[in-house]
Amino acid sequence: MNLIIKNGTIVDPSQNIHEVGNVYVKDGIIVNEDEIKGEDAQVIDAAGKYVFPGFIDLHVHFRDPGLTYKEDIVTGAAAAAAGGVTTVCCMPNTKPVVDSVETLKDILSRAAALPVRLEQLSAITVGENNEELVDIAAMKEAGAIAFSEDGKSVMDPVLFEKGLKEIAKSGLVCMSHCEEKNLVQGGVINFGVASKKYNVKGIKNDVEDVIAARDIFMAAEEGARLHLCHCSTRGTVELMKMAKSMGLNVTAEVCPHHFVLSDSDITSVDGNFKMNPPLRSKEDVKALVEGLKSGIMDCISTDHAPHSAEEKSHGFDSPFGIVGLETSAALTYNYLVLKENMPVDQMVRLMSCNPAKVLELDEERGTLKSGAKADIVIFDPEKKWTVDTDKFRSKGKNTPFNGYELKGKCVTTICRGEVVYDENQQ
Repeated sequence: MNLIIKNGTIVDPSQNIHEVGNVYVKDGIIVNEDEIKGEDAQVIDAAGKYVFPGFIDLHVHFRDPGLTYKEDIVTGAAAAAAGGVTTVCCMPNTKPVVDSVETLKDILSRAAALPVRLEQLSAITVGENNEELVDIAAMKEAGAIAFSEDGKSVMDPVLFEKGLKEIAKSGLVCMSHCEEKNLVQGGVINFGVASKKYNVKGIKNDVEDVIAARDIFMAAEEGARLHLCHCSTRGTVELMKMAKSMGLNVTAEVCPHHFVLSDSDITSVDGNFKMNPPLRSKEDVKALVEGLKSGIMDCISTDHAPHSAEEKSHGFDSPFGIVGLETSAALTYNYLVLKENMPVDQMVRLMSCNPAKVLELDEERGTLKSGAKADIVIFDPEKKWTVDTDKFRSKGKNTPFNGYELKGKCVTTICRGEVVYDENQQ
């Protein structure tokens, strides 16, 4: 399909572009105007709207295989398209764990038919059991985009060291879930105002901070690229400042729920307030916001973690996790761009350009330059809407943001040059 997006405000930090103009697409690739002249093309008028490179979410759980009553790759991809996300990176803690070439290839073969691009991570240890490394080289060869033990850390430092050496050889990135499980001690929410109010065990900041520090120094020692997942504490922001001042090859992501909400916002014993890491203090939220604004923190990801309504009905005894693909862009726009005066260009860096760099795909995704893949989102900054989980495309409805009134919404998503989401045709 040939496509012309007209009159939109093009925001592409990869080219330092922020101007009204047109984007031209031919056969799934962004091209110059003269390459499409005289050819039939679908025209989309984006006047008054932003045109961004498609968002890249480095951290989602599609529960496929094995837990598809929560989500599957089809419903997860539909949720991504509705949120302007054109590339998703699926974590490996499925059933079975993505630790074999066979499981990896099965997912990738089924993903070829999806409306968005699905990348799959491999586990670091077999079964995520912290005992034996997966075949790192074979998993890379089979198409793994990165390696992670997400849902837990590789607690054995000697085994983790061996894994980092192999990941460094592969040239791919290690994505670390930073949690010292021995310090959790049954905690269910942050150790702070809410844990005291509801008299439940809390999770302290050092649970994250000590493993973040360990992983930063160990990855540097082994020459491995490191990406810290779902950072939630002021301490991790300070560690990232230190790492970057030392020139270390480490990046970090923050989820919208961690920069929008604090544990002071937990108003009831509701399972939709329970996620891992937990909602932290107001001081932590402030540090995360400043880290994102300054560029110390590199990316915004969702940690999209769907569960069934029954599973989430048990208050703080519910499983950890909330969904986020369909609200991420709007929450970022409302709480960082509008509330915190972050330039919209920085929003695009955090959600498109920088994630592409983490994956070393920045020559083809996270950009609107000629020759790049035509993954594009049209975002209406004036669109007012109310979060309604009944309208979610995800099977998961577990979010604390249901009923939130927001301004700004993804109205059209284009992947591979094809319109895969159009709000006016839903």
